[in-house]
Amino acid sequence: MRFTLQIALMLLLCMSCKSNLAIQEQVKEEVQGEVPDLASPSTESRPYFVASGTEPFWSLSISEDLITYKTPSNSIVFLHTNPILAQDSNVKRYDLETTSSKMTFQILQAECTNAMSGKVSPYKVSVNLKKETASQVEELEGCGDYKTDYRLHDIWVLETLNGKTSTKADFSKELPMLEIKAAENTFSGFAGCNRMNGTLFYEKGLLRFTDVATTRMMCVPNNKEAEFLKALQSMTTYAIENNRLTLSDPSGILTVFKKID
Repeated sequence: MRFTLQIALMLLLCMSCKSNLAIQEQVKEEVQGEVPDLASPSTESRPYFVASGTEPFWSLSISEDLITYKTPSNSIVFLHTNPILAQDSNVKRYDLETTSSKMTFQILQAECTNAMSGKVSPYKVSVNLKKETASQVEELEGCGDYKTDYRLHDIWVLETLNGKTSTKADFSKELPMLEIKAAENTFSGFAGCNRMNGTLFYEKGLLRFTDVATTRMMCVPNNKEAEFLKALQSMTTYAIENNRLTLSDPSGILTVFKKID
């Protein structure tokens, strides 16, 4: 009796292994290269770019791990890959492939209007899709936008400027402060003497504070507002860690802010 139970248990284990292998093979057919751990948090990361088009309806999303193309009746998932960048304009091209599909799509920074809703987006997206069972390449056009990092949405107070700890004595009234509204790509705050506001330009790995406008109050001679504003408008990249927002340019760290809200 005991021997019979052992045999049955071994058969069940073998069947389970075959089932798991079948699932892995099915995923390999949809995703290029290495099979990701579909249960890991990284595959559930938020898309940082989304695009869509009409006639026919389609959507495209890019996250840290995956690039997903969808239609009302189908979806194709690719492992994330870095784009090929144009030298003289803001254009990115992605070349993707699975065992059953090949896709090339391009993101161009140019105003784009959705043909159905009339919504205006800052990027044009073109897609060329060739499925193994299809005789022709499907060419699609649509609009897209980068989704600004939601972690930026907060109130930040200046902690260091150009490598030196900032104090109230460096400014006329209070330390400079930023209130960032990530969903709207805007910011406002205090520059050390004057109020300020402006817009954010965000792409994956890139952040700029643009269209900066300030009031015109007289500032004390030793005020570092001009130095702060120059640093703010020079930065190109950022990092968020331990409730700190670090802003840098290619030469190094320019400012560090502390989260207060």
